[in-house]
Amino acid sequence: MQSHTKPSIGAAVGCGCWPQMPHCCDTESHTSASGDCGVHLNFMATAAPTPESFARTLRSARTNLAFGETLDLAFDSFCASKTRFLLTMLGMVIGSASIILVYTLGMTGRTYALNMISSLGPTKIEMQFDGGSVAGPNNTVAPDYMTLDDMTAVRNAMPDIVASSPMAEIRETLSLGSGKTQEGVILGVDPQYIDVRNLKLLAGRFFDDQDAATHAKVAVLFAPMAKALFDSSSEAIDKTITVRGIPFTVIGVFKESIDTFGNSEISSSDYTMLVPYGVARYFTGTDTVK
Repeated sequence: MQSHTKPSIGAAVGCGCWPQMPHCCDTESHTSASGDCGVHLNFMATAAPTPESFARTLRSARTNLAFGETLDLAFDSFCASKTRFLLTMLGMVIGSASIILVYTLGMTGRTYALNMISSLGPTKIEMQFDGGSVAGPNNTVAPDYMTLDDMTAVRNAMPDIVASSPMAEIRETLSLGSGKTQEGVILGVDPQYIDVRNLKLLAGRFFDDQDAATHAKVAVLFAPMAKALFDSSSEAIDKTITVRGIPFTVIGVFKESIDTFGNSEISSSDYTMLVPYGVARYFTGTDTVK
């Protein structure tokens, strides 16, 4: 009876009377009944690697790649073709810089747009009513304008409103003294108008509730008007501008928080001045608002 070792996968090779020789594989020799000797060679076999073991081996190979070998490879490439190496490096630098530049420009533009929207007032609502009419006696028709009562009704219906202002727009000839006149725009507004439009004071102050209650003849000038008439914002303070014979004392100079390029009631003219709404009613004769 033959006795074998325990291979998982084995193969036996028989031959004549070979001399016994040492071998790296497991061997077993025996003599058969007829006197012949045989040598059995047992070959050890290994199963095919699994995908998991192959992935582990690949990760290990990548990890074991020494940093010095990478440097040697780069240096050899540089020595083999300096021009190609320099062009490749230049392309990488330019590409990285382009990505950083595009990202920076995008974030800067986003911040600018958000600041612009915030400056314009994302929670501001402007109410206007240009149409409609009311029939009167003798079949007469009169325009149905918005009035202070309408604004009061809106405020009572919406208690979350934090600031509001009526506006009366008047285009008049402004007397600047020494025989100088200038066509300009007078806006009659309430003290809260500075918050509604998010205006920025450059000099002086804005008129307050006391000025509005006493119908004070005060005015706040648009910055381009102050510069054109008095050379600077600070020089405009305490100066006098006359409208229809009524003198207004300049108490402040302002600018818009963001340039609206002539698309707002303020920037529609460089010569714009703000006065209390109650005073502007002297010129309109009504309590209509815009």
